[in-house]
Amino acid sequence: QVQLVESGGGLVQPGGSLRLSCVASGSIFSNYAMGWYRQAPDKQRELVAAITKGGSTKYADSVKGRFTISRDNAKNTVYLQMNSLKSEDTAVYYCHSEMTGWGYPRGIDGSWGQGTQVTVSS
Repeated sequence: QVQLVESGGGLVQPGGSLRLSCVASGSIFSNYAMGWYRQAPDKQRELVAAITKGGSTKYADSVKGRFTISRDNAKNTVYLQMNSLKSEDTAVYYCHSEMTGWGYPRGIDGSWGQGTQVTVSS
């Protein structure tokens, strides 16, 4: 079982940037598909960005062109670079790992981090 610890959240003004990090331990990180999800108050958790173990990526339409997901297998870490942040990006962001072969995480099985709060406000 993978343990995930997120960091990097905080308060940022609209138009600003943040980089979230998620460090994994307890298993072979490179075998896992990874994803960043978010949940705003009174909303369902949604996929923000995902990366396969082979490095393919996909994004929610609302963040395309602004967010970038990447992974460093040597550091057991997945990142989410968030630029041009908007108030609607405010949410708790969760890291997720799932063993899906060469596919994307599905958000069904696997492990979740504890979440990190991102607040975009002036």
